[in-house]
Amino acid sequence: MKVIDQTLLEKVIVERTRHSHKGDYGRLLLIGGTYPYGGAIIMAALGAVRSGAGLVTVATDKENISALHSRLPEAMAFGLDDKELLEQQLQKSEVVLLGPGLREDAFGEELVKQIFNSLRKDQLLIIDGGALGILAKNQFPLPVSQLILTPHQKEWERLSGIVLDHQNTETTARALSAFPQETILVEKGPATRIWQAGQSEYYQLEIGGPYQATGGMGDTLAGMIAGFAGQFHQACLYERIVVATYLHSAIAQDLSKDNYVVLPTSISQHIPLFMKKISKKDT
Repeated sequence: MKVIDQTLLEKVIVERTRHSHKGDYGRLLLIGGTYPYGGAIIMAALGAVRSGAGLVTVATDKENISALHSRLPEAMAFGLDDKELLEQQLQKSEVVLLGPGLREDAFGEELVKQIFNSLRKDQLLIIDGGALGILAKNQFPLPVSQLILTPHQKEWERLSGIVLDHQNTETTARALSAFPQETILVEKGPATRIWQAGQSEYYQLEIGGPYQATGGMGDTLAGMIAGFAGQFHQACLYERIVVATYLHSAIAQDLSKDNYVVLPTSISQHIPLFMKKISKKDT
């Protein structure tokens, strides 16, 4: 098991260069939030924008856009029924987050199939929430893009077809070997583990707690992962995902000192402050 230490945090979260611009920090497309799960994609978008993502576009139910913009005017948005615009935005995006608040129905299945067929090898795809359930049910051919999976235990068991034993890490390693090389797995749970296919070692969180057991926690984490995936290119993708996952629980643990329950939106609110504390200037 690998250790997440201050050195790793400072390697990933660094000060921005003076002459950088929003295009340097990731072009993200977040897809989900079909009725009645509109809040999920909003929380994911909050996590992404507050993690420093440069350009965030959300594809969701058209009726959900007003609610999104009332909370987050920094994000662009359009309706999922606009297939032509969806295809255009897919081609422009570097990071795609698919699944927060996506209903597992015929529309969701067709959407997942379209996204899988459209992505290129140079793009990153984060599969979360409803998209994981759709994938487990249909076993669609996986896209050629770099994959990041963010399931909780039951979702991962459905997807892998293996009943997991947290005392035996070989079951997860074996299940992950069926996915493309370098697929990253964020195995969410009381002791979240972050894996990369083809590697025997993994990172495990030693922080976090039951104060995080509330709806939307995973959506916020998925957004943070997307935000980190689009920036901090001085570190490898695996390290960026590890640090995003760690930061999510570190903020929650700190807020739990004064709060019985920590809301996902409270975590998002504090992301920029915690990132500032970690970052240090290059000398």
